[in-house]
Amino acid sequence: MKSDYDYLLAGGGAAGLSLAYHISQEPRLRDKRVLLLEPAAKDQNDRTWSFWTDGPTPFDSIVAHDWQQLAFRSPGFERVFQLQRYRYKMIRGLDFYRFVRTELAQNPQFTLVQASVETLRNVATGVEAHTSAGLYTARLAFDSRPPELDRQPEKYRYLLQHFVGWEVETEQDVFDPATVEFMDFRGEQQQEARFIYVLPFGPRQALVEYTLFSEMPLPKAEYEAAIRHYLEHTLQLTTYRVVGEEVGAIPMTDHPLPASAGPHIVHLGTRAGRAKPSTGYAFQRIQQHSAHLVQALASTGHLPKNLTNDQPQFHLFDTLLLDIMRRRGEVTRDIFTELFQRNPIERVLAFLDERTSWPDNFRIMNSVTPWPFLRSIAHVLRGRPGKRS
Repeated sequence: MKSDYDYLLAGGGAAGLSLAYHISQEPRLRDKRVLLLEPAAKDQNDRTWSFWTDGPTPFDSIVAHDWQQLAFRSPGFERVFQLQRYRYKMIRGLDFYRFVRTELAQNPQFTLVQASVETLRNVATGVEAHTSAGLYTARLAFDSRPPELDRQPEKYRYLLQHFVGWEVETEQDVFDPATVEFMDFRGEQQQEARFIYVLPFGPRQALVEYTLFSEMPLPKAEYEAAIRHYLEHTLQLTTYRVVGEEVGAIPMTDHPLPASAGPHIVHLGTRAGRAKPSTGYAFQRIQQHSAHLVQALASTGHLPKNLTNDQPQFHLFDTLLLDIMRRRGEVTRDIFTELFQRNPIERVLAFLDERTSWPDNFRIMNSVTPWPFLRSIAHVLRGRPGKRS
């Protein structure tokens, strides 16, 4: 079988569906035939996405909850910040899949096929995709399949942001539904960056996650023990019900992730480095990338010259923090404590969002103890990661 399209999307997760949605909302691309290939049915709530934003998003109608306050806690410093410009929001994966797929089903320019892409290659006229459903061709392909890295640990840093979360219900009011517990570093660090993260949906319901930045996952029982300790000792709960679970591991690396593979294949999502290397946040970066690509295609008929619009200084900042996490993960708590203690919350969030100016970048860097960063700069200049000290 051979079918020809203008755009072929390999993968229908967050990145592929986001690009498809942005295309569907652009009148100047209404004449383009789009094929979306995804092997999974996407009929389960397999994940959630959280993000902060200072403006409306295309998906506000499916935001499950938003918060006006953000709490940071570590030994010796705790503060609940009132957000001014920003709101912290959460979207459930199943709601997102249904919302976008419903939109695409009503649009005749889209074809959705449940199939896996086995090979994707550039040809003279565009791309060829060999899939479990047959052969397809297109002028351009957008590939959001997981990246395939030729790991070079002597040159780059490879960590994970890994977590287990319990959605719990209690018999008494214990959570503040207006406040995200963004990072609670009060627990033992064990030479790694470890914290509790809480999204409260009401006074008696919340998602409680134990999150780590390190090279290797833990046995599941260790995450669960940390969550249980937080619920029973920090919150002093004697009874609660676990009504849902979330498990994940997000790659965090400074290994270069190319924005394209040849002239006709553009990378999306994690494959294009849209998960921020030092935090793992990806949803808003995916939206910005999708909007950037669609704007260029609609305006000029061609891809933008700079496919991602990234600013190189933020890649350096990410690399330095990854190097510190790898060498002395427990120092991460001190760095984030200084960031939140010595800067306005809006500046911290803008910096983590890569939206700060050079003067604000200088203020951010000047607010943290320099020695861990100076040592990591030396490792970057030598071209190899630092070792555990």
